[in-house]
Amino acid sequence: MVTGSFSRSTSARLTARGGVGSPRVSARRRPRTASGGRHRGLRSSASPWPSSFPPSRSPTRCICMSSATLAAGRGRVVTEFAGENVQSCDVFDGSWVPDERYPLYNSSECPFAERGFNCLANGRKDTGYLKWRWKPRGCDVPLFSARDVLERLRGKRVVFVGDSMSRTQWESFICMLMAGVEDPKTVYEVNGNQISKTIRFWGVRFASFNLDVEFFRSVFLVQQSPAPRHGPKRVRSILKLDKMDNISRKWENVDVLIFNSGHWCTHSKLFDMGCYFEAGGVLKLGTSINSAFQMALKTWAWVKKKVDLKIKTNTCLLPYI
Repeated sequence: MVTGSFSRSTSARLTARGGVGSPRVSARRRPRTASGGRHRGLRSSASPWPSSFPPSRSPTRCICMSSATLAAGRGRVVTEFAGENVQSCDVFDGSWVPDERYPLYNSSECPFAERGFNCLANGRKDTGYLKWRWKPRGCDVPLFSARDVLERLRGKRVVFVGDSMSRTQWESFICMLMAGVEDPKTVYEVNGNQISKTIRFWGVRFASFNLDVEFFRSVFLVQQSPAPRHGPKRVRSILKLDKMDNISRKWENVDVLIFNSGHWCTHSKLFDMGCYFEAGGVLKLGTSINSAFQMALKTWAWVKKKVDLKIKTNTCLLPYI
């Protein structure tokens, strides 16, 4: 079963300017770097993925929603992924702890890591910010094993959908998996593309494992279209809140599906750019960003109909930290 909610308390935490704020969970606290700043913790030092996956099924269906506001299923998330008895463990309630076993990969040695996110290659001298891991209070998640995950995902298709946050998690996951590959030449982008912000699709194939790990850029998840011909001058584009992105058909029949949304739901990314809302073929100029985001999440429930859920489904939430 796939679950999701947008509670009244969650809505109240949206920023005053109408954007989406961060969820109030313990994970929001980031370790301080050597320079005293906060570290996001999701690039090299901490995995955005569960440390191990459930035994291989054919097929296995996993739908994940990573959102700045969606707070569903916290008590049961990742319970089947950790491989241990964590049924009563809230994996999002914990703290960052130092761990000398990290980072899990070297960004400079991974061809899929964007140079802009490679702090060491860009001149940073200290490495302490890489040596942190997330430790839930009620359980201990095993260290990520690239080879184990590759074997469990053999013959499957993993798809990330969202904005640049989702893209960088996609990059990190690929780099983490490459640590378990004997011949790096067997891992390649299917279209020969270099990672950039202008392309909507990338697909990386792990040929030795018949595994595809893909990313689709869809920052709102719903359709974005040009302004109606006879609409107000201030309207330059619209979000069709009741229609999924037109590339959503490419997300069907996958084994692992990870979404994220919310970071673009701000005045600066919407109203200031002339982007407004539509539903049922009618412009909704008076609809707030909060209400529009709720409507978009209801449309996102598309996954219940389009994804094959007849096989046991593992549902998880990957929150922004």
